[in-house]
Amino acid sequence: MPYEPIQEFSLPGETEAPDRWWQAFDDSTLNILVDSALQANLPLKIAWYEFDEARALVKIASSARVPEIFLQLQSGISRPEPDFAGGENTQLGLGTSYEADLWGRIRYSIHAEEYRFRASYYDYKTAAVTLTSEVALAWFRLKANSIQLQLVDEQLETNQQVLALIRNRFASGQVRGVDVLRQQQLVESTRQQRIALEVQRELLENQLSILLGQPPSELAEAAAQLPDLPPLPQTGIPLQLVNRRPDVQSSFYLLQAADREVAAAISNKYPRLTFSLNAALRSNDLVGLFESQAISLGSSLLAPLFYGGRLRAQVDQTEAIRQQQLNEYGQTVLIAFQEIENALMQETKQVQQIEVIAKQVELAEKTFGQLRIEYLNGFTPYLDVLVILNQLQQLRRDLVNARLGLLEIRVDLYRALAGGFETERDNQLEKEMEDL
Repeated sequence: MPYEPIQEFSLPGETEAPDRWWQAFDDSTLNILVDSALQANLPLKIAWYEFDEARALVKIASSARVPEIFLQLQSGISRPEPDFAGGENTQLGLGTSYEADLWGRIRYSIHAEEYRFRASYYDYKTAAVTLTSEVALAWFRLKANSIQLQLVDEQLETNQQVLALIRNRFASGQVRGVDVLRQQQLVESTRQQRIALEVQRELLENQLSILLGQPPSELAEAAAQLPDLPPLPQTGIPLQLVNRRPDVQSSFYLLQAADREVAAAISNKYPRLTFSLNAALRSNDLVGLFESQAISLGSSLLAPLFYGGRLRAQVDQTEAIRQQQLNEYGQTVLIAFQEIENALMQETKQVQQIEVIAKQVELAEKTFGQLRIEYLNGFTPYLDVLVILNQLQQLRRDLVNARLGLLEIRVDLYRALAGGFETERDNQLEKEMEDL
């Protein structure tokens, strides 16, 4: 491996995360959505049929291990030959050929396809892990959107009540007309925010519908409540992660396939020994077809002498591909470590940010309450009240977004730690893997 692996992650975690990690959020609707997506998502089905294709390629490559047998029937006109009169003649032949795998060229080619088959299996599992994280993120964002809509509605009601109060004070000559205009502007700004949230909701519903393998449609109303954050999952030992993540496994098997391709290319430089057996029935008419028989057994040795450097170049090409895949594997492992460390660091800092924003909301609420009293008593200009009210409402929205961000970071951590999970197709896949 082209680097020294780290020995441990920055945070060990508290509990072991389940393979079906989304169940840790204890959200029954999310569980149903994920199960539906795993059954109907179209890109995941594509990954399944790519695996099917890889399985067929293994069978094609393995067919070179057994002799080829073919039957040939010919009918035509020929000039006179010994033992046969000229004119129409019929020939029925049965032949077989077999290449002795002296240097392992066929064996290495089969092994390469088998490793690509395994890599395709882990590509499917990677696609499943990615899909579950996308469904969870879309669902949590829908929940946050519902909270934001509810919050904006409450803010709109508050702003309208304040506007009615200011209008009454303006009618009695206690405030200036500009105070009414400023509050009206805040009301309209709140309405604009609601429109933006409605658009966002439609987009999220469409995204989630596509993930579920169905046309864009209106989904069930998401509860206006985000789930509690589960305990931090155990990260385990980094080297164990290498053996667990499906994308790392896929890259490893592609490296193994590239290594076997190098061996096959080297073996291609050596002679090939082929055996052939042919039997033929031949006659001037169908009636006498079985009266004349011929059998031949032969072998041939094909030794490459001069190919203009093509065989050497093929070896160099496969070796270059192997080096590419080696570094690709190393990069995949490093990215896996990076994703986990990033998520651990971000979650720690995000928790701190939520605490800071929550404290700001508390202070803003107290400030608004005090300034509102002072304004009603004529001690404070309305602009001060308007500024703190706007800040308070923005902080409340920021707090919802921060809590959503914490859940998104946790989903990223679960995805980075995920080692795959059983789907309905996995039982068949595992059996195919064991048969190799």
